[in-house]
Amino acid sequence: MMRLPYQESAESAEGLNAAFIGVPLDTGTSNRPGARFGPRHIRAESSMVRTYNATTRAAPYNSLVVADIGDVHVNLYNLKDSCRRIREAYQKIMAAGCIPLTLGGDHTITYPILQAVAERHGPVGLIHVDAHTDTGEQALGEKIYHGTPFRRCVDEGLLDCKRVVQIGIRGSSYSPEPYKFCREQGFRVVFAEDCWSKSLVPLMSEVRQQMGDKPVYLSFDIDGIDPSFAPGTGTPEIGGLTTHQALEIIRGSRGLNLVGCDLVEVAPMYDLSGNTALTAANLLFEMLCVLPGVQSY
Repeated sequence: MMRLPYQESAESAEGLNAAFIGVPLDTGTSNRPGARFGPRHIRAESSMVRTYNATTRAAPYNSLVVADIGDVHVNLYNLKDSCRRIREAYQKIMAAGCIPLTLGGDHTITYPILQAVAERHGPVGLIHVDAHTDTGEQALGEKIYHGTPFRRCVDEGLLDCKRVVQIGIRGSSYSPEPYKFCREQGFRVVFAEDCWSKSLVPLMSEVRQQMGDKPVYLSFDIDGIDPSFAPGTGTPEIGGLTTHQALEIIRGSRGLNLVGCDLVEVAPMYDLSGNTALTAANLLFEMLCVLPGVQSY
Protein backbone atom coordinates (compact mmCIF):
# COMPACT_ATOMS: atom_id res chain seq x y z
CA MET A 1 0.00 0.00 0.00
CA MET A 2 1.47 3.36 -1.10
CA ARG A 3 4.87 1.66 -1.55
CA LEU A 4 5.17 1.36 2.24
CA PRO A 5 7.28 -1.28 3.99
CA TYR A 6 5.58 -4.65 4.26
CA GLN A 7 5.40 -6.38 7.61
CA GLU A 8 5.01 -10.12 7.29
CA SER A 9 2.06 -10.89 9.53
CA ALA A 10 -1.37 -9.34 9.17
CA GLU A 11 -1.96 -10.30 12.79
CA SER A 12 1.01 -8.44 14.23
CA ALA A 13 1.52 -4.71 14.33
CA GLU A 14 4.30 -4.46 16.87
CA GLY A 15 6.27 -1.25 16.63
CA LEU A 16 3.75 0.49 14.36
CA ASN A 17 1.67 3.57 15.10
CA ALA A 18 -0.68 2.83 12.20
CA ALA A 19 -1.06 0.04 9.66
CA PHE A 20 -2.91 -0.65 6.46
CA ILE A 21 -4.59 -4.06 6.48
CA GLY A 22 -6.78 -5.75 3.88
CA VAL A 23 -9.89 -7.82 4.54
CA PRO A 24 -10.74 -9.45 1.17
CA LEU A 25 -14.25 -10.62 2.02
CA ASP A 26 -17.52 -10.25 0.12
CA THR A 27 -19.48 -13.24 1.44
CA GLY A 28 -21.81 -10.78 3.17
CA THR A 29 -22.94 -8.94 0.03
CA SER A 30 -26.62 -8.83 -0.85
CA ASN A 31 -26.41 -7.60 -4.44
CA ARG A 32 -23.31 -7.64 -6.66
CA PRO A 33 -20.26 -9.48 -5.27
CA GLY A 34 -16.67 -8.47 -5.95
CA ALA A 35 -15.53 -6.48 -2.90
CA ARG A 36 -13.10 -9.28 -2.03
CA PHE A 37 -10.92 -7.84 -4.79
CA GLY A 38 -11.05 -4.34 -3.32
CA PRO A 39 -7.83 -4.54 -1.26
CA ARG A 40 -5.59 -5.65 -4.12
CA HIS A 41 -6.93 -2.99 -6.51
CA ILE A 42 -6.76 -0.22 -3.92
CA ARG A 43 -3.15 -1.17 -3.27
CA ALA A 44 -2.40 -1.14 -7.00
CA GLU A 45 -3.92 2.32 -7.51
CA SER A 46 -2.24 3.65 -4.36
CA SER A 47 1.09 3.79 -6.19
CA MET A 48 -0.15 7.19 -7.43
CA VAL A 49 -0.38 8.58 -3.89
CA ARG A 50 2.63 10.58 -2.72
CA THR A 51 4.02 11.19 0.76
CA TYR A 52 2.85 14.71 1.70
CA ASN A 53 -0.60 16.23 1.75
CA ALA A 54 -0.03 19.47 -0.12
CA THR A 55 -3.45 20.87 0.82
CA THR A 56 -3.59 20.15 4.56
CA ARG A 57 0.21 20.13 4.91
CA ALA A 58 0.05 16.86 6.84
CA ALA A 59 3.28 14.85 6.90
CA PRO A 60 2.13 11.43 8.13
CA TYR A 61 5.34 9.53 7.47
CA ASN A 62 7.39 12.16 9.31
CA SER A 63 5.14 11.65 12.33
CA LEU A 64 4.14 7.99 12.48
CA VAL A 65 5.65 4.57 11.87
CA VAL A 66 3.39 3.02 9.21
CA ALA A 67 3.45 -0.25 7.26
CA ASP A 68 1.23 -2.52 5.20
CA ILE A 69 0.63 -5.69 7.20
CA GLY A 70 -1.10 -7.67 4.48
CA ASP A 71 -4.52 -9.31 4.57
CA VAL A 72 -6.56 -11.11 7.20
CA HIS A 73 -6.89 -14.75 6.17
CA VAL A 74 -10.67 -14.96 5.91
CA ASN A 75 -12.77 -18.06 5.25
CA LEU A 76 -14.73 -17.33 2.06
CA TYR A 77 -16.98 -20.34 2.68
CA ASN A 78 -18.08 -19.38 6.20
CA LEU A 79 -19.06 -15.81 7.09
CA LYS A 80 -19.26 -16.38 10.84
CA ASP A 81 -15.84 -18.00 10.90
CA SER A 82 -14.50 -15.07 8.87
CA CYS A 83 -15.87 -12.69 11.49
CA ARG A 84 -14.06 -14.67 14.18
CA ARG A 85 -10.81 -14.53 12.22
CA ILE A 86 -11.17 -10.78 11.67
CA ARG A 87 -11.95 -10.12 15.34
CA GLU A 88 -8.94 -12.14 16.51
CA ALA A 89 -6.61 -10.42 14.03
CA TYR A 90 -7.75 -6.99 15.16
CA GLN A 91 -7.47 -7.91 18.82
CA LYS A 92 -3.75 -8.39 18.20
CA ILE A 93 -3.52 -5.13 16.27
CA MET A 94 -5.26 -3.23 19.06
CA ALA A 95 -3.10 -4.90 21.71
CA ALA A 96 -0.03 -3.56 19.91
CA GLY A 97 -1.36 0.00 20.25
CA CYS A 98 -1.61 0.33 16.47
CA ILE A 99 -4.37 2.23 14.65
CA PRO A 100 -5.78 0.06 11.83
CA LEU A 101 -6.63 1.53 8.42
CA THR A 102 -8.66 -1.17 6.73
CA LEU A 103 -9.12 -1.90 3.03
CA GLY A 104 -12.39 -3.78 2.46
CA GLY A 105 -14.09 -6.02 1.73
CA ASP A 106 -17.83 -5.63 2.24
CA HIS A 107 -19.25 -3.73 5.20
CA THR A 108 -19.80 -6.88 7.25
CA ILE A 109 -16.14 -6.60 8.28
CA THR A 110 -16.73 -3.48 10.39
CA TYR A 111 -18.72 -5.52 12.93
CA PRO A 112 -15.87 -7.83 14.06
CA ILE A 113 -13.40 -4.95 13.78
CA LEU A 114 -15.50 -2.90 16.19
CA GLN A 115 -15.72 -5.89 18.53
CA ALA A 116 -11.95 -5.72 18.87
CA VAL A 117 -11.84 -1.91 19.01
CA ALA A 118 -14.50 -1.70 21.74
CA GLU A 119 -12.79 -4.45 23.71
CA ARG A 120 -9.81 -2.11 24.08
CA HIS A 121 -11.46 1.33 24.14
CA GLY A 122 -15.00 0.69 25.34
CA PRO A 123 -18.03 1.88 23.35
CA VAL A 124 -16.82 4.24 20.62
CA GLY A 125 -18.27 7.11 18.66
CA LEU A 126 -18.84 6.44 14.97
CA ILE A 127 -18.63 8.59 11.85
CA HIS A 128 -20.32 6.43 9.22
CA VAL A 129 -20.38 7.55 5.57
CA ASP A 130 -22.71 5.42 3.47
CA ALA A 131 -25.76 5.35 1.24
CA HIS A 132 -27.32 2.89 3.70
CA THR A 133 -27.58 2.79 7.49
CA ASP A 134 -26.63 -0.92 7.65
CA THR A 135 -28.87 -1.41 10.67
CA GLY A 136 -31.10 -4.19 9.34
CA GLU A 137 -32.19 -6.93 11.69
CA GLN A 138 -31.69 -9.85 9.30
CA ALA A 139 -31.93 -11.05 5.70
CA LEU A 140 -33.04 -14.51 4.62
CA GLY A 141 -32.86 -15.55 8.27
CA GLU A 142 -29.23 -14.45 8.71
CA LYS A 143 -28.27 -11.78 11.23
CA ILE A 144 -24.76 -11.18 9.90
CA TYR A 145 -24.28 -9.66 6.45
CA HIS A 146 -23.31 -6.27 5.09
CA GLY A 147 -26.71 -4.74 5.84
CA THR A 148 -26.59 -5.46 9.60
CA PRO A 149 -23.15 -4.60 11.07
CA PHE A 150 -24.24 -1.55 13.06
CA ARG A 151 -27.38 -3.29 14.36
CA ARG A 152 -25.14 -6.02 15.74
CA CYS A 153 -22.81 -3.38 17.19
CA VAL A 154 -25.75 -1.78 19.00
CA ASP A 155 -26.90 -5.19 20.27
CA GLU A 156 -23.47 -5.80 21.79
CA GLY A 157 -22.97 -2.31 23.22
CA LEU A 158 -19.98 -1.53 20.98
CA LEU A 159 -21.16 1.99 20.09
CA ASP A 160 -21.66 5.14 22.14
CA CYS A 161 -24.97 5.76 20.42
CA LYS A 162 -25.18 9.44 21.31
CA ARG A 163 -21.94 9.89 19.35
CA VAL A 164 -22.98 8.21 16.10
CA VAL A 165 -23.48 10.18 12.89
CA GLN A 166 -24.40 8.64 9.53
CA ILE A 167 -23.77 10.81 6.47
CA GLY A 168 -24.96 10.39 2.87
CA ILE A 169 -27.97 8.16 3.58
CA ARG A 170 -30.38 7.77 0.65
CA GLY A 171 -32.15 5.34 -1.65
CA SER A 172 -35.35 3.33 -1.72
CA SER A 173 -36.39 1.17 1.21
CA TYR A 174 -38.39 -1.88 2.23
CA SER A 175 -40.54 0.01 4.76
CA PRO A 176 -42.11 3.46 5.16
CA GLU A 177 -39.90 4.25 8.20
CA PRO A 178 -36.48 2.77 7.40
CA TYR A 179 -34.58 5.05 9.80
CA LYS A 180 -36.72 4.51 12.89
CA PHE A 181 -34.19 2.22 14.56
CA CYS A 182 -31.35 4.73 14.08
CA ARG A 183 -33.34 7.57 15.56
CA GLU A 184 -34.47 5.44 18.50
CA GLN A 185 -30.81 4.76 19.33
CA GLY A 186 -29.97 8.47 19.20
CA PHE A 187 -28.00 8.35 15.94
CA ARG A 188 -27.74 11.52 13.90
CA VAL A 189 -28.79 10.67 10.34
CA VAL A 190 -27.68 13.13 7.65
CA PHE A 191 -29.44 12.45 4.36
CA ALA A 192 -27.64 12.90 1.06
CA GLU A 193 -30.27 15.44 0.00
CA ASP A 194 -29.25 17.61 2.94
CA CYS A 195 -25.68 17.64 1.58
CA TRP A 196 -26.46 18.57 -2.01
CA SER A 197 -24.74 21.68 -3.40
CA LYS A 198 -23.11 22.71 -0.16
CA SER A 199 -19.87 22.46 1.79
CA LEU A 200 -19.83 19.94 4.64
CA VAL A 201 -17.32 21.96 6.67
CA PRO A 202 -20.08 23.35 8.95
CA LEU A 203 -21.50 19.84 9.45
CA MET A 204 -18.10 18.49 10.47
CA SER A 205 -17.69 21.31 12.97
CA GLU A 206 -20.88 20.09 14.63
CA VAL A 207 -19.69 16.46 14.41
CA ARG A 208 -16.41 17.31 16.15
CA GLN A 209 -18.33 18.89 19.00
CA GLN A 210 -20.58 15.84 19.21
CA MET A 211 -17.65 13.40 19.29
CA GLY A 212 -15.59 15.31 21.88
CA ASP A 213 -12.28 13.82 22.96
CA LYS A 214 -13.46 10.23 23.40
CA PRO A 215 -12.51 7.40 20.99
CA VAL A 216 -14.03 7.59 17.50
CA TYR A 217 -14.10 5.11 14.62
CA LEU A 218 -14.49 6.24 10.98
CA SER A 219 -16.20 3.83 8.60
CA PHE A 220 -16.47 4.90 4.95
CA ASP A 221 -18.52 2.90 2.46
CA ILE A 222 -17.48 3.93 -1.04
CA ASP A 223 -21.15 3.88 -2.07
CA GLY A 224 -21.61 6.97 0.09
CA ILE A 225 -20.11 8.73 -2.92
CA ASP A 226 -22.33 9.15 -5.97
CA PRO A 227 -21.83 6.39 -8.58
CA SER A 228 -20.92 8.98 -11.19
CA PHE A 229 -17.69 9.37 -9.22
CA ALA A 230 -17.35 5.82 -7.84
CA PRO A 231 -19.30 3.24 -9.85
CA GLY A 232 -17.18 0.30 -8.69
CA THR A 233 -19.38 -0.90 -5.84
CA GLY A 234 -22.04 -3.51 -5.27
CA THR A 235 -25.03 -1.40 -4.20
CA PRO A 236 -24.79 2.01 -5.92
CA GLU A 237 -27.39 4.68 -5.17
CA ILE A 238 -27.81 7.85 -7.24
CA GLY A 239 -27.72 11.30 -5.66
CA GLY A 240 -24.74 10.73 -3.42
CA LEU A 241 -21.84 12.75 -2.07
CA THR A 242 -19.13 14.22 -4.27
CA THR A 243 -15.47 13.40 -3.87
CA HIS A 244 -14.74 16.88 -2.50
CA GLN A 245 -17.44 16.38 0.13
CA ALA A 246 -15.76 13.09 1.04
CA LEU A 247 -12.53 15.02 1.55
CA GLU A 248 -14.34 17.57 3.72
CA ILE A 249 -15.69 14.78 5.94
CA ILE A 250 -12.33 13.12 6.43
CA ARG A 251 -10.33 16.34 6.80
CA GLY A 252 -13.02 17.56 9.17
CA SER A 253 -12.21 14.61 11.43
CA ARG A 254 -8.77 15.99 12.20
CA GLY A 255 -8.29 16.54 15.92
CA LEU A 256 -10.62 13.71 16.89
CA ASN A 257 -9.41 10.73 18.91
CA LEU A 258 -9.56 8.35 15.95
CA VAL A 259 -8.81 4.77 16.96
CA GLY A 260 -9.48 3.12 13.60
CA CYS A 261 -10.77 3.71 10.07
CA ASP A 262 -11.99 1.61 7.18
CA LEU A 263 -12.84 2.06 3.51
CA VAL A 264 -15.17 -0.70 2.30
CA GLU A 265 -17.28 -1.99 -0.59
CA VAL A 266 -14.91 -1.29 -3.49
CA ALA A 267 -15.82 -3.85 -6.17
CA PRO A 268 -13.32 -3.11 -8.96
CA MET A 269 -14.87 -5.09 -11.81
CA TYR A 270 -17.75 -2.60 -12.06
CA ASP A 271 -15.33 0.22 -12.88
CA LEU A 272 -12.80 -0.74 -15.55
CA SER A 273 -11.20 2.71 -15.36
CA GLY A 274 -9.85 1.96 -11.89
CA ASN A 275 -11.08 5.33 -10.64
CA THR A 276 -13.12 3.89 -7.76
CA ALA A 277 -10.09 2.11 -6.35
CA LEU A 278 -7.98 5.22 -6.96
CA THR A 279 -10.52 7.31 -5.05
CA ALA A 280 -10.45 4.78 -2.23
CA ALA A 281 -6.65 4.88 -2.05
CA ASN A 282 -6.67 8.66 -1.83
CA LEU A 283 -9.34 8.64 0.88
CA LEU A 284 -7.31 6.15 2.91
CA PHE A 285 -4.31 8.47 2.60
CA GLU A 286 -6.50 11.31 3.85
CA MET A 287 -7.54 9.14 6.82
CA LEU A 288 -3.88 8.51 7.59
CA CYS A 289 -3.28 12.27 7.48
CA VAL A 290 -5.87 13.03 10.20
CA LEU A 291 -4.79 10.40 12.72
CA PRO A 292 -3.71 11.58 16.18
CA GLY A 293 -0.05 12.53 16.25
CA VAL A 294 0.28 13.53 12.60
CA GLN A 295 2.23 16.78 12.36
CA SER A 296 2.16 19.46 9.67
CA TYR A 297 5.17 20.53 7.62
